Amino acid sequence: MSDSREVIAQNRVASPPPSKTASPAEKSPAIKEVEEPILAAQEKAAEVITLRDIRNNERIRAYIDAANRQMAAIGYSEHGLRHAGLVASIARNILLGLGAEARTAELAAIAGFLHDIGNCIHRVYHPQIGATMAFQILEKMNMPAAEIALVVGAIGNHEEPEGVPINAVTAAVIIADKSDVHYTRVQNPDPSTYDIHDRVNNAVQKSHILIDAVQKIISLELVVDTEKATVMEYFEIFAERMVMCRKAAGVLGCRFRLVINDVQM
Repeated sequence: MSDSREVIAQNRVASPPPSKTASPAEKSPAIKEVEEPILAAQEKAAEVITLRDIRNNERIRAYIDAANRQMAAIGYSEHGLRHAGLVASIARNILLGLGAEARTAELAAIAGFLHDIGNCIHRVYHPQIGATMAFQILEKMNMPAAEIALVVGAIGNHEEPEGVPINAVTAAVIIADKSDVHYTRVQNPDPSTYDIHDRVNNAVQKSHILIDAVQKIISLELVVDTEKATVMEYFEIFAERMVMCRKAAGVLGCRFRLVINDVQM
């Protein structure tokens, strides 16, 4: 997947309006909980690993490219650098929009970028495989253990039905991942052979996550071409994922709202 598609994907991320950004006093208990070990780890860290370091790592990019090729081979939608970059950006924006410290949001972005890396080995158990791979990579990069634990926990828990939003970083990654439904994810070049996943992704023309830190609402807003796929088809394959998003939003002290074609579901 080309870098240009990464940039295009990231441009679809809706940043929270400044007027609705939470103050530090409004942080949810879940955000405060994860930030204590992060701050302690930073004081001892010899170097700080950033998303830029992760994105520029040739091995990581090779693994993600391989993961996407495997997913394409078995008929799945795009799971490559475009998806990784978008999930990283959305996860970061969610936490920043809810008042998290920059480092906490950066760790969510790192977890988001790495979350599907395990698909280069196999789709089944890819969260656990990916968490193990990420652990080894981040250890070699000398990331503090407390930060690694948050990243690999998010990777290992991002997928339904086994995944659980165990903390704020994991919750942000879950919402970011499950919100990426968009026509640019379709890899099948032949529309006549589209399955329901291809049809639904192909039908979604716009997809945005919006954060209202004042009302404590996280909204996924979609524009769907109902001539390409029905709203019912969307729910047929995404209902379980939306339930997971609702639970993740709850961990962040928010409500989750799904809006399709300006209608709240």
